[in-house]
Amino acid sequence: MKKGLTLLLLWLSMTALPATLQSAETLKLFRIGTGGEGGTYYPIGQLIARATSGPPGAAGCRDEEPCGVPGLLAVAQAANGSVANVADIQRGILESGFSQSDVAHWAYTGSETFRGEPPMHRLRTIASLYSESIHLVTRRGSGIRGIRDLKGRRVALDEPGSGTLIDAEILLRAFGLSRENMTIEYAKYELAAKKMRNGSLDAFFIVAGYPAKAISRLLRDEGIDLVPIEGPEVDAILRDYPFFSSGEIPAGAYRGLTRAIPTINVRAQWLTSAALDDELIYRITRNLWSSRSLRMLREGHPKGREIRLDHALDALAVPLHPGAARFYREQGMLKDS
Repeated sequence: MKKGLTLLLLWLSMTALPATLQSAETLKLFRIGTGGEGGTYYPIGQLIARATSGPPGAAGCRDEEPCGVPGLLAVAQAANGSVANVADIQRGILESGFSQSDVAHWAYTGSETFRGEPPMHRLRTIASLYSESIHLVTRRGSGIRGIRDLKGRRVALDEPGSGTLIDAEILLRAFGLSRENMTIEYAKYELAAKKMRNGSLDAFFIVAGYPAKAISRLLRDEGIDLVPIEGPEVDAILRDYPFFSSGEIPAGAYRGLTRAIPTINVRAQWLTSAALDDELIYRITRNLWSSRSLRMLREGHPKGREIRLDHALDALAVPLHPGAARFYREQGMLKDS
């Protein structure tokens, strides 16, 4: 319903343009699959879409740097997250989308959770964006101080199609937990937060760049805790899965968080399809790293400050799109092939 309404509004906005503008330059839609509105993908996607768009009649920039891609209307589309996004890019339903680095690698190689499925060889990278942290959220006073304490509890792992679900299942298996010794629910973090408020849920997982809106609201309005993700089981995960790294949610990342919380990190990556035009992706990549776009990201979201050109190639899970590679080669970040 939300997807259809978004496209309807886009169509109405296009029909409202003067006929001279519509005929002078064709408007091209470029969708960015994100995640739930309470996470980080969606607001970052909105900022990137705003910076990338250059529809006919838009005000130009005063200098020579990119000011959106001419004729392009980029739209951040709320979605189920990494797994859904890579599948929709592979099928041509989305032009681009965000994905965790681990999910992207497994989708491209047809391994782990995608074992038995055809490898998604159309996937290509535009840029590595920022680090994402696994959050385990619980009610204050629940007695849950570590993952083992989830035994016998009611826990939400996000919905099918999300990277959070995959990572949560990896963690639970490492600690010997499953649906046999706990009650598992499949709910997006917005719904999980509501259930936690009314006492029908003990904990939930979310993989997001901090600060995630859903958690910020809970910390502001309710008594909750972030549970440390640590121990020899985590060390084993880090050895087995190269796209995971040790990290922490620092003190001050959320209001009221007075100590750092150890956890596991992945990278958020902006992916597209090999089927898309090289020149288009080159322009989109060039625009992403313009001073105007970076300023919009810095000012628009705390995680936007982490999106930096010197980290654009960090932990790439799938090959670069040729258009993106052309830009990074021009910056001296890639050797000529």
